[in-house]
Amino acid sequence: MDELTAAPIWRLLQLMEGGEASAAEVCRAHLERIERFDPGLGAFISVQPEAALERAEEVDRRRAAGQKLGPLAGVPLAIKDVISLKGVPTTCGSRILEGYVPPFDATAVARLREAGVVFLGKTNMDEFAMGSSNEWSAFRPARNPWDPARTPGGSSGGSGVAVAAGMAAGALGSDTGGSVRQPGSFCGIVGLKPTYGRVSRYGLVAFGSSLDHICPMTRCVRDAALLLGIVAGRDERDSTSLPDPVPDYAAALKDDLKGLRIGVPEEVLGEGLDAEVREAFERTLLLLESLGARIERIAMPRLSYAIPAYYIVACAEASSNLARFDGIRYGLRSGGYADLRDQYRRTRTAGFGPEVKRRIMLGTFVLSSGYYDAYYRKGTQVRALIKGDLEGAFGRVDLIATPTTPTPAFRLGEKLDDPVQMYLADVFTVTANLAGIPAISVNCGFSAKGLPIGFQFMAPHLAERQALDAAYALESALELPAGGGGGGGGPNLEGVNI
Repeated sequence: MDELTAAPIWRLLQLMEGGEASAAEVCRAHLERIERFDPGLGAFISVQPEAALERAEEVDRRRAAGQKLGPLAGVPLAIKDVISLKGVPTTCGSRILEGYVPPFDATAVARLREAGVVFLGKTNMDEFAMGSSNEWSAFRPARNPWDPARTPGGSSGGSGVAVAAGMAAGALGSDTGGSVRQPGSFCGIVGLKPTYGRVSRYGLVAFGSSLDHICPMTRCVRDAALLLGIVAGRDERDSTSLPDPVPDYAAALKDDLKGLRIGVPEEVLGEGLDAEVREAFERTLLLLESLGARIERIAMPRLSYAIPAYYIVACAEASSNLARFDGIRYGLRSGGYADLRDQYRRTRTAGFGPEVKRRIMLGTFVLSSGYYDAYYRKGTQVRALIKGDLEGAFGRVDLIATPTTPTPAFRLGEKLDDPVQMYLADVFTVTANLAGIPAISVNCGFSAKGLPIGFQFMAPHLAERQALDAAYALESALELPAGGGGGGGGPNLEGVNI
C-alpha cells in the first residue's frame, strides 16, 4: 500500500493504465492512510469515503469495458475547503458557513471531475484563507508531517499536509498571498501559483478578488504541470479568466537551463532571513549555475513595501467580500436578536474568528472616509510601482529567484499572538500576487532539524512553462525526498500521536 500512497500522480496513472493497480485499490490505500494518520495531523475537515470508492469503482468498470477515460481517471485528490464541491459542505474553515452545502462545482473542480479524478474530501485551512499557519481554522490546527509540533503553513495547510503525508496524490489549494507556496515550502512539496486569470475563480469563495488564485499542490513538478493543464483555461462564468490557449505543460517539460537568466533581488538576503534558509538558497543558486543558468544580482528597492501594500489591499477586499456573510441567506444565524442590526452583530461575532475580524476591521478602516486616500489609494499606487519594478526586471532576466519563506516551519503557537511576525512569513510570496504573475515553490533542501526549505521562481505574465522548466530541472538535479510517506523517502509518520 505504501507504494500507492507514495507514488506521484504520473506514476499512479501508469500503474492503473497498465493494470498493476485498480482505481479502487488506489482509493482504498489513500482512505486507509487518512483513517490512520489524519486524527493526529488534521489535514481534512471532511472525508467522503463512500462517494470516493463509488467513483473509483466506476472508473474501473469503464476501464474494463474499454470506454474512453479522462486523462486523470482514478487519481485521488483533495480539495481545499474554500473551493466548491457539489453536495459536500464548504466551510472555509469557519463556523459562519455552518450547514452550507454548495449545489454546484467550482469550474476547476468540474474540469477535474471531467478528467476522471476521485475526490477524497475537503482539506483544513485558515479561516477564509486568512493566515500563514493553519492555526486560524475554526476546527483544529493542521500539523506538519515532518514535525507535528510545527505548522504546515497556511492558509492551504490541510492540502499541504494531505499531499506530504500521502493521504492524497495531489490537491487544490488557493493562494492570495502565498497560501500554496508557503505550505509547499514547509511541507516539502510543490506549490504552483499560476498567472492571475489562468485558472477560473468561479466557485472559489472570495477573500481578495484581485489576488485570489486556485492552484495545484503536488509531490513533484510534473504532477503540478499535469493538474494545471486540466484546470486552466477561459471560463465564461469568470470575467477575469484569460482567453489564451492552454499549452500541454507536462508534455513540454524540459530540464535544460543553459543560457537561462535568473535574477536574484539583493533585498531578499537581508535582515530576517534564517541562516539555514540563506545557506540553502545560495547553495541552490550555485547548483543552477552548474546546470547552465546565469545568475544575475538585481535591485528591487520597492520590494520592502510589498507586505504593507498587500495587507492594505487584501484587507480592504476582504472587508467588502465578507459583508455577504450575514446569517440571512445561508450559514450560521444567531438567535436572541432584537432587530436586523442586532442579528448581523450577533451572527458575525459568533461566526467569525479573531483573525478574520482583525482583517475586516483593518479593511473597513482603510476604506473609510478620511482614510481612503492615505491608505487604500496609496496601497494600490505602491502595488502598481512594484508591478512596474517586476516588469522592468523581466526585461533583463527570464526568472526571479527568492527563498519561498524566510524561515523553515515554525512551532505551533510561536507567532499566534504576534500578527506582524505572522504576516512577515509572507514577505517573499505576496509580490507575485500583487503583480498577478506565476510563481512556484520547490523543495531545495532541509534544515539541521530535518525541516524542508523552499526555493521560489517567479516568472513573467503567462510564463508558467518557464517557471515549471526551471523547477523541474532543479528537482531533477537535487532528487530530494518529497511527501508521500512509505517508499518515497518522505516524512516518517509512525510517531504521529493518533
